[in-house]
Amino acid sequence: MQYEINGTTMQTVSIDLAPGEQVYSQTSTMAWMSDSIDMDTHTGGGLFAGIKRSLSGGSLFVTSFTARSGGNIAFASKFPGTIMPVTLKDGESLLCRQETFLCAEKSVGLDIAWQKRLGAGFFAGEGFILQRVTGPGTVWLDLAGELVVKDLQPGERLLVHAGHIGVQNPTVTTDIQMVGGVKNLLFGGEGLFLATLTGPGRIWLQSMPMMNLAESIASYLPMNNAPSSVVATNTISGAAVGGLLGLAATMLSSKE
Repeated sequence: MQYEINGTTMQTVSIDLAPGEQVYSQTSTMAWMSDSIDMDTHTGGGLFAGIKRSLSGGSLFVTSFTARSGGNIAFASKFPGTIMPVTLKDGESLLCRQETFLCAEKSVGLDIAWQKRLGAGFFAGEGFILQRVTGPGTVWLDLAGELVVKDLQPGERLLVHAGHIGVQNPTVTTDIQMVGGVKNLLFGGEGLFLATLTGPGRIWLQSMPMMNLAESIASYLPMNNAPSSVVATNTISGAAVGGLLGLAATMLSSKE
């Protein structure tokens, strides 16, 4: 099995499969494939396994792709970011934030993992339930924005803004710490808490959490009192143009 990652902002991973080789993915991630590849959608271990997977931000079903006589298949990320390939040894695991798993070899296990600390689940930006991938085999993970890798020594701590945590070794513990200083709390814009990651272990940080991207896009959406024609224009022309037209329409209405 060979693969190639293409693109910069919206990447794809193209995988060459030998006869009989198989990869699987969550639904709605396959971009294109050879007609020599068979596709089979299933729960990936039963209904309970599918429900657990959906709790971690994944899909209820997974799709397996098996090459009959060799072929090529490509998977695409759903947002601007970086596709990270990782080859795991037998029994080796990684903890991933929700919606990080893209595709993997058949031998790689996909399960859920729980945050050990209640506060971390509420405020660390990862949620209570994480995705766990376990080897052996290669898995391709989809992270938002650019990727920064840090290796933490035993006892070394790193404070991280919520959402920037992408992937981590299971040996890294996650907790929270309140932002110090009244002015920082009120005017710093970093929220009340920061996630604290404590080594030993490796962490993969993502530069553009989806929540930050969503907030930036939302600022360009039309206001609730914008005319319906502006909303229609926004649907056709895009959120940014629609937001500007909505602002102009609101200003004209207030003058009248």
